[in-house]
Amino acid sequence: MPSTPARAALIAALSRAGYAQLSAAEARAALGVDTAGLDELRASWEELPRDAFLRDGGNYRARRHSCFVQSPGAGALEAVPHRAHWQPTAYNALHGGLERWFEAITPAVAESAAWRGLVIALGEVFAGVRPVERWYVEAHQFRIDTANGLGRPTPEGAHRDGVDFVALVLAGRRDIEGGETRVFEAGGSTGVRFTMREPWSMLLLDDARVIHETTPIRSRDRRGVRDTLVLTYRERGFQAPGA
Repeated sequence: MPSTPARAALIAALSRAGYAQLSAAEARAALGVDTAGLDELRASWEELPRDAFLRDGGNYRARRHSCFVQSPGAGALEAVPHRAHWQPTAYNALHGGLERWFEAITPAVAESAAWRGLVIALGEVFAGVRPVERWYVEAHQFRIDTANGLGRPTPEGAHRDGVDFVALVLAGRRDIEGGETRVFEAGGSTGVRFTMREPWSMLLLDDARVIHETTPIRSRDRRGVRDTLVLTYRERGFQAPGA
């Protein structure tokens, strides 16, 4: 991905603060994101299978999950055989230590040019902050809904993910209130709070430096939803038991 002033400014901001917010227009400028192409994928969030692993007893989340390996600078993104999502309890007190097998992201999404362009561009930006030979990328399509009145985007509470970098991308939201995102220094009290509303706006996080959470969402007059794409980038391989 060629260097541009917008991309250089994004790398500098992420390096300085440990997080960066981008509007859709800023994502197009700094990352070359094809938001029109991503719009064509939004219907895929309507078809996500329910998350059967919620330990809080809720039924408000649907998701798909797939894994990739990226070599920054090479423009390549390789899908790996489908695998479980796993986190240690140190990073996820609610679901840590559990191998969670979710259905894979569909080929129509994962092989689309807009999707691949987004994942690759983010990996290149993160490598601009911290040069690496390769990234181990986990991609999660989430839908949080209010069918039962309340949905929790982060049921585990404020947390880190145990990776190097995280990208939270808003695909859309409708008929909801709440969903305020909060980012705080991992070792301090300084932080910011904001609500993501614009499709393809995003939040980039240095996972070692900040913790994050998103507050519950509630219905307005009808069932509401909040759709996101969460991408995590880790240098030391995928998280797995015993790794």
